[in-house]
Amino acid sequence: MSKYSIGVDYGTNSVRALLVDVSNGFELASSVYNYPTGDAGVLYDDRDPNLARQNAADYVEGFFATVNEVMRGIAPHDVVGIGVDTTGSSPIPVDKQGLPLSFDPKFKDNLAAYTWLWKDHTSHAEAAEITEKAREQNQPYLAKCGGTYSSEWFWSKILHCARVAPEVFEAAYSWVEFADWVPAFLSGNTDPLTLKRGVCAAGHKAMYSDEWGGLPSAEFLATLDPRLVDLRTRLYSEAVPSDQAAGYLSQEVAERAGLPIGLPVAVGAFDAHFGAVASGAKKGTLVKIIGTSTCDCMVHPLDEPLADVPGLCGIVKGSVIPGMYGLEAGQSAVGDIFNWFVSELGTAGHEALTEEASKQKAGESGLIALDWENGNRTILVDPLLTGAIIGLTLHTTPAEIYRALVEATAFGALKIINRLEEYGVKVDEVVNCGGIAEKNPFVMQIYADVCNRPMKVSRSAQTCALGSAIFGSVVGGAHASVGEAQQAMTGIKDRIYEPNPEAVATYAELFALYSDLHDALGTKSWSGNLGHVMKDLIGIRDAARK
Repeated sequence: MSKYSIGVDYGTNSVRALLVDVSNGFELASSVYNYPTGDAGVLYDDRDPNLARQNAADYVEGFFATVNEVMRGIAPHDVVGIGVDTTGSSPIPVDKQGLPLSFDPKFKDNLAAYTWLWKDHTSHAEAAEITEKAREQNQPYLAKCGGTYSSEWFWSKILHCARVAPEVFEAAYSWVEFADWVPAFLSGNTDPLTLKRGVCAAGHKAMYSDEWGGLPSAEFLATLDPRLVDLRTRLYSEAVPSDQAAGYLSQEVAERAGLPIGLPVAVGAFDAHFGAVASGAKKGTLVKIIGTSTCDCMVHPLDEPLADVPGLCGIVKGSVIPGMYGLEAGQSAVGDIFNWFVSELGTAGHEALTEEASKQKAGESGLIALDWENGNRTILVDPLLTGAIIGLTLHTTPAEIYRALVEATAFGALKIINRLEEYGVKVDEVVNCGGIAEKNPFVMQIYADVCNRPMKVSRSAQTCALGSAIFGSVVGGAHASVGEAQQAMTGIKDRIYEPNPEAVATYAELFALYSDLHDALGTKSWSGNLGHVMKDLIGIRDAARK
């Protein structure tokens, strides 16, 4: 008799449930629920383009809608466990019972009471302040998160809330990451003081580490805002990896979902980290999860030396695979950049632009772009950087711009690879996953040419949900470890995108120009002259067109 696990993947715009055979990773059924609140599930404010919030009620309804659908025809007792992944850092202000403040009618119209979505950058000033004070005080907290705190992360968002929406901050008994709240809800224990907190969110986003006793000290938080000191007592002192159970399915949830009462629910983590697991993450393998943004994940043995890498989003024990260091980097926008160009500038659709752009040679457009339309996550960690396109002429076509934007994201990806290897983390192979990797050979070939490395693609088209199902299988006892589950449930597609030598040579020239622009416009330390960039682009363009 087959046994199954369920992976529930909460993305930016929708939630997906996946039913998986634990013996071989075969995906029997999937279901997607699009969040109904806001614009494609995101609440915006026209007065502040940095704001992005979400309604936690959509998470609850999405769970039942998708799980009920994938369970059609399946005997409930054949399911061994559930895993959950979400976006992050997406903290939720909650009351003493652990219910989101947005559920309270008096906060219905207050966006600060909703989930602070990962791509909310309203707290950029607070992030800079956290970075500055940690450096001034010679605190260790930044060492494991790349040396710079981000506006995408836990403490900066909470501090910003305290300053701009004190009524929400005071009403919030605690704050819970999206990735921790869903498993808590499923298991019927949303008590902020006792629910399980995952080391993935804690370590990468909340400056948590066993090395300094957990969360940042009360003394440090007091220098930011004394109100954070009291809040710290209502957060947590321990965070655990996702091969542990967050709890067991409550009777209320089980009956509504058509699942067994007491079904194990894995500790939650971020979508990209679980996607890396489902793509076969191991030492030397860089997994790129390519979607609206990208997250790059690697693992490293605990018994081997590992330097602190500037610009990374974190080096955390057990955050990807328990028993190994998890390393996270990424880009703040990739698919979002392509979608922006198509939707806002009135050009042809993705398919038509891709077809036309595919006919061009590397360098033929004479364009180069910076991929910072939503700021830079790695390696500069600066949300206030913006995009740019250099080399435009009166003959530039939409397809040429579209290709330049794709190339820019590939150059940003190469910056991350180079930074990892600069600090001794060898990248032996690159495995890609996510919708773009799955569906767009044009993008994958450009990445292979720019990075001068073969680009492999994960066998599963739904790696984040599959990763959740893998952890569901582990907590459910179907596999003794994550490594054993990976062996049984993951794989790579047959097609591998190999670098084109001619394009590789041209992209090496373009990457040098990208690097000049990257350092000149993205750092304070660069000195030089950019007068050569436009003329060099013309030279590369003319050579490509001959």
